[in-house]
Amino acid sequence: MSPVSSPTGFLAGARAGLTAFMPASVGLIPWALVVGMAMISAGFTPLEAMGMNIIVFAGTAQLGTLPLIADHAPLWLIVATALALNLRFVIFSAGIAPGFRGMNRSARWLCGHLLTDGTFAVCYDKMMQVDDARWRFGYFVAPGLWSWLLWQSFALAGIFAAGVIPKTWSLEFMATIALIVLLVPMAKSRPMLVAALVGGTSATLLRGMPLRLGVVTAICLGIAAGFAAENWQDAQEKA
Repeated sequence: MSPVSSPTGFLAGARAGLTAFMPASVGLIPWALVVGMAMISAGFTPLEAMGMNIIVFAGTAQLGTLPLIADHAPLWLIVATALALNLRFVIFSAGIAPGFRGMNRSARWLCGHLLTDGTFAVCYDKMMQVDDARWRFGYFVAPGLWSWLLWQSFALAGIFAAGVIPKTWSLEFMATIALIVLLVPMAKSRPMLVAALVGGTSATLLRGMPLRLGVVTAICLGIAAGFAAENWQDAQEKA
């Protein structure tokens, strides 16, 4: 996709990024509340919960490893589960990397920490089209920082609201819907759709495996299927 002209400068990019990301950021609120409450339910103290929330900053990995931590599972399994649940960010990083051309290492490290499903979904297309590195940095880092602040704030609210918010509110379901809203636009290409279908089907079929290994296995199968579909698609286009 060829670069296009746009307003230049960090502030112009930041304003555009926040405007584009704001609707999607609403979905972070129930998701962060659920994670905050889940950490307390798993036996964490508020200090431990916020420490994990700041260091890990990955809701799926946090929720996926909490049952293992609560069950005193082996450390290797907890680490392997967290890595498997976050494997998608390797693909996201490789895909969006050209959008960080011209930026220094410090900016890349910061943006790497702030990369989420939402920021990738919102920022990817535009960052591939704009030449100005300062604009692209602002376009990514502003929604990234906003999502980080939202996440920490509402996770903290969830930590202190654990046991107070009625379970009938079904916040877990709301958080799942928020993730689905982000997933659907990203599954418009054939490899992404194949990965989502294989991963989702495998997770359902393997849900009875001990120590939640079905989720880890399903993630690996989904990623492998996505890569296979992409290679097949490239081969068809070259034929």
